[in-house]
Amino acid sequence: MIKGAIFDMDGVLVDNLDAHIAAFTEFCRRHNTELTPADIDKLFGQGNDTIIPAILPAEVIEEMGIDALAAEKEAIYRELYAATIEPVAGLQEYLAELTATGVRCAVGSSGPKENVDFVLSALDIEKYFDVKVNGDMVTRRKPDPEIFQTATRMLGYQPEECVVFEDSLSGIASAHAAENKVIGVATTLSPDKITANTKTDLIIKDFTELTAEQTLALGK
Repeated sequence: MIKGAIFDMDGVLVDNLDAHIAAFTEFCRRHNTELTPADIDKLFGQGNDTIIPAILPAEVIEEMGIDALAAEKEAIYRELYAATIEPVAGLQEYLAELTATGVRCAVGSSGPKENVDFVLSALDIEKYFDVKVNGDMVTRRKPDPEIFQTATRMLGYQPEECVVFEDSLSGIASAHAAENKVIGVATTLSPDKITANTKTDLIIKDFTELTAEQTLALGK
């Protein structure tokens, strides 16, 4: 029986890859370097601790430190995205329907706490989430299962009682490693690419294609 739902944030609650790319572009401009197409390919599914050394000169990193640079980039992201942020289609309606059945929800994001709070507040959906797990709360990032294991534990359920919503291959791998059910959200990757590279219990393009009843049926 499905009792808990764990939502990745980027690409699941919001389709925000372009916003992150815009933020990295501005971030690089401020540090007198250029974001190339090859760099952009490295953005998806990677953390700031991996991306920043790949796009900034070593002397900048040595002078300022990864943590300060990551905080700067995320502040730029929130500033740029605030005016245009919107949920993935059908999200609010789906959350209202799902929580009305008694399912408890969690966010399981690799992003910093500030980004999680920003998204939930801007979309006015914080009321639907009992648990918020962010990248600052774990030591290992996806595809390691720690984020989803932590969210499952904080919800108080067994892994098989929780379904994870993920858009990335590394996130789906993380959910599988945590022994959760998995619904792929085809925002940043096509359904065909998700199907070709990993296994999910269900794939949706957005939340208009999913009902609470279909979600609960995954636990039968």
